[in-house]
Amino acid sequence: MTALEKLGAFVANHIPNEPACADARLHAADAVGAWIAASATKEGKLLRGFRQPGASLPDHVAINCALVRLSEIDDIHLGSMVTPGAIVVPAALTIAAALPDLEENELAAAIIAGYEAMIRLGAAIDGPSVLYRGIWPTYFAAPFGVAATAARLMRLSTEQTANALSLALIAASPGTGHHAATTTARWLAAGYAASRGLQAALAAGAGFTSDLKIADGDFLKNIYNVAPNADLIANGWDKPALSDTSFKPWCAARQTMAATQALKELMAEGVTVDSIVRIGVAVLPPHLKMIDHGVSMGDRFSFLTSVQYQLAVAAISPDAAYGLSAPNGPTPPDLLFFMERIKVRAEDSLLTAGYPQAWPAHVTVTTRAKRHDRGVIHVPGDPARRWDEDALKAKFLAVMKPALKEEPAEPVFELALRGINDPAAVVAEIERLAAL
Repeated sequence: MTALEKLGAFVANHIPNEPACADARLHAADAVGAWIAASATKEGKLLRGFRQPGASLPDHVAINCALVRLSEIDDIHLGSMVTPGAIVVPAALTIAAALPDLEENELAAAIIAGYEAMIRLGAAIDGPSVLYRGIWPTYFAAPFGVAATAARLMRLSTEQTANALSLALIAASPGTGHHAATTTARWLAAGYAASRGLQAALAAGAGFTSDLKIADGDFLKNIYNVAPNADLIANGWDKPALSDTSFKPWCAARQTMAATQALKELMAEGVTVDSIVRIGVAVLPPHLKMIDHGVSMGDRFSFLTSVQYQLAVAAISPDAAYGLSAPNGPTPPDLLFFMERIKVRAEDSLLTAGYPQAWPAHVTVTTRAKRHDRGVIHVPGDPARRWDEDALKAKFLAVMKPALKEEPAEPVFELALRGINDPAAVVAEIERLAAL
C-alpha cells in the first residue's frame, strides 16, 4: 500500500476513544474563541465582507478558516510547525453544520483525522526547517487536512479518501510571500487553500481518482525541492497527533513565548520592572532572525514576532497580550525604553532540549541587586504543561472581551465546548456574535 492509501485507511476507519474526543472538544472550543475574536478585528470584518450572499460551502470554509488563522492565537504542533486548529476546526464545524445526520463523536473523529493528516504532512516535509526557506507548512498542509476532515464527515470509502488526499496534495502550494500591510491576502490565501481540501473530497466522492503514489515519489521534490518522508505520512504514531498539539497561551508568535514565559515567572517571584537594568535572551538559532527586531506601526507581524516587544508587554501591559489587532498609534515610550534593555542571541546548546518538539529559551535578568536566570522549555498550554478546561476558559474569556461587547462570555464558552455535538448551533452563534 502507498502512504496515502495507509493514511486513507486510518482516516476512514479509526474510532476515537474518549480521551481523544475530550482533546478534540477543548481544541475545538479554543478555535471557536479565536474565530469570534478575529471576526471583530478590522481585517476580520474585511474577510467577512468579502464573502458574498449565497456563498457556496467551500467559500464559507475559506472565510471561516481565514478568520481563525488570522487570530494568531490558534493552536500549534511544534514538531511539524503546523497550526492545525485554525484550518481543521472551522472547516469541520462549517461542513458538519450542513450535515443533518451526524452520529455521536463523528465530528470528533473528523477533527482528529484532520489534525493527523496536517501534522503528519508537516512533519514529513520537516516543517520547522522549510519554514525558514519561505515555505509556510500550514498553508502547504491545509488542503490535505481539510480533505481528511471532509472525507470522514462525508463517509467516503478508504479508496475514495486516499484519492481525496492525493487530489489535496496536488493542490498544495508552498507559500504566500511576506506581507506586512494592514490588510493582507495571506489569510485569504490560507482559507482558500483549506477550501481546496473540501473540493478534493467532493471530487473523490463523485468518482474522480488521482495518483496514489504521489507522496512516495519525486513529485514534490522535483517541483518544490521538498522530499517528504512517506513513512511519517503512512504509519501511525504512538499517540494521536492532536494530543501533542499546544494551545497558545496568548497572542504572539510561538517562537517568542518561552522567553516571555521565563520573564513572567521571574516577575511573579518578585523581580520588578523598575529594578531591571538589562535582560539577555538566548533563543534557538533558527528563531533568531525571525524574532530579534523592533516594531513598526501598522505592521502587525512585527509586534507578534518581536521578542523584545513581547517581553515588554508581559512586564508592563500584560492584558495587551490578548489583543489580536496591532496597537493603534506609536508604541508607548515605556515599552520602547524597556525593549532597549533587551539583547538577544542564538544559543546552540538549546537545541539539545528536544527541538523541534520543544522550543526553549533562556533569560538572564540583571537588576540593581542581583542576577536572575530562568530557562523555559515548555510554556503553559504545551503538552508537558497541559491545560485543563479551566485554563482554556481563562484564555477564552480574556480573548473574547473586545469581540463580545456587552454579551456575557461564559455561555459562549459553554456552547463552544458542546460544539462537536451541535455544530449548527455553534456556527449560528458565531455568525450572530460576529454581526454585533
